[in-house]
Amino acid sequence: MSGGSARAGGAPWAEFGRHLRSLRRAAGLTQVQLGLRVGYRHSAVSKLEAGLREPPVGLVRRLDTVLETGGELAAIVAAPREAPRRQDRSPADPALFAPLPGADAPGGQGAPDLRMWPARLPAEGLVCPLHGTAGCAVPEPGALPAPLGGPGPAGGPAPEWATGTGAAVAEGELLHGLTAVLACLIREAFRHEGRVTAVEGLLRALVRWAREVNSAGRLPYGQLRLGAQYAQVAGRLRMERGQIGVAMAWFGHGLRWADAVGDAPARATLLSDMCTLVRLDGDPSLMLGYARGIGAVDGRRRWTATLSDLYQARGHALAGDAAQCRHHITLARRGFARLDRRDHLEAPWMAGAEGAMRVDSAVGGALRDLAVATGDRTAARRAVEVTARSRAQVPPRMRSAHLLLTLRLADSLACAGDPGAAVALASQVLPEAVRSRASMVAAELGGLHTRLAGKWADLPEVREYRERLLAAGE
Repeated sequence: MSGGSARAGGAPWAEFGRHLRSLRRAAGLTQVQLGLRVGYRHSAVSKLEAGLREPPVGLVRRLDTVLETGGELAAIVAAPREAPRRQDRSPADPALFAPLPGADAPGGQGAPDLRMWPARLPAEGLVCPLHGTAGCAVPEPGALPAPLGGPGPAGGPAPEWATGTGAAVAEGELLHGLTAVLACLIREAFRHEGRVTAVEGLLRALVRWAREVNSAGRLPYGQLRLGAQYAQVAGRLRMERGQIGVAMAWFGHGLRWADAVGDAPARATLLSDMCTLVRLDGDPSLMLGYARGIGAVDGRRRWTATLSDLYQARGHALAGDAAQCRHHITLARRGFARLDRRDHLEAPWMAGAEGAMRVDSAVGGALRDLAVATGDRTAARRAVEVTARSRAQVPPRMRSAHLLLTLRLADSLACAGDPGAAVALASQVLPEAVRSRASMVAAELGGLHTRLAGKWADLPEVREYRERLLAAGE
């Protein structure tokens, strides 16, 4: 096969390489000069331009910044890649099974709480890795091998189902069982920390199983699709702990596995998580690149377009572009109002009251970010209204979300010129916010502190708030 894009043939990153070469030459830089500016050897730049290696996320960000592309290279990375058709049973690229992030922790993973065992899939937004939203039944946990709730000790060597030698349970049943375990662990994550070890331990065993299937000459379709779901949960748990680098690595693995099997919903949600990570870094161009990538996943899915518009609104807000921010807010609200049953099956978290809460949360965050970037108090007052509505709809089990939105509401009040109300509201959750390890909560707390200390540091209530903040951190 000759010609065409990188997605169609040749080196898998040829399209990225061609764009990088063109942008470098337009900037009047040699490979050596560009390498020095981004902290890489010129040989690495040469390999990227030749399409011989996948560009690391951090490097893409630096290249976009140095070459002043406005996120063009990030958008190429985020664009969907052509995947093998399901009926093609040829094995996957062995590079998909590259070393995984995090640390191995055999044993001590703990069995999931079987009281939360689902009867059918989808559960907690997790679809069957083989049959999607068809409504597959889940086997009873006692019928499954350890460590899926069945007999046998936790820890120790890899279980037979992970090495391709287990024959007692059918492959489909094992995949259903592993999906049910992940649903249990997601439900438990609302109650306590510490489940990241269990998720990552099972994911490593799942990848070993996928590697065995692949080495036997068969595409590990179900294993890779489920692996993308596990990687997303692992990344989110790491992100909650503030371990941004490990989180991005897990999201990157999940994205490659989703691409390998053409899993559009997984790709869209993984890109949305990557948007969240780069927003924490305050990088609007990279965030917009990933956000546009969500919209490019599949134009037939309204929920992905809605998600794309929400993240584009936040990206433009970070850049201080009020017109584009409000434009994408309008598009997102229109898209949300048009979601149908198919959308809700694939993205149940965008349905009903919870979906409205999430949309309002994103819109409120965009308007607050816009107020911070531009000083527009009208945007800040609108952020107060929308964030208060979102906060009122948070289910009791989502305590972290309630905490985050309380701080965001306080910050919006500060941006609107009401520091007294901001301090009064934030003080209600201050000790809990300081103790929280969630990176997004820490970012909201830090932003609020910056706003209060920067403009109203001499107000008595603000001085008292800062004293409480210092005391809570001791």
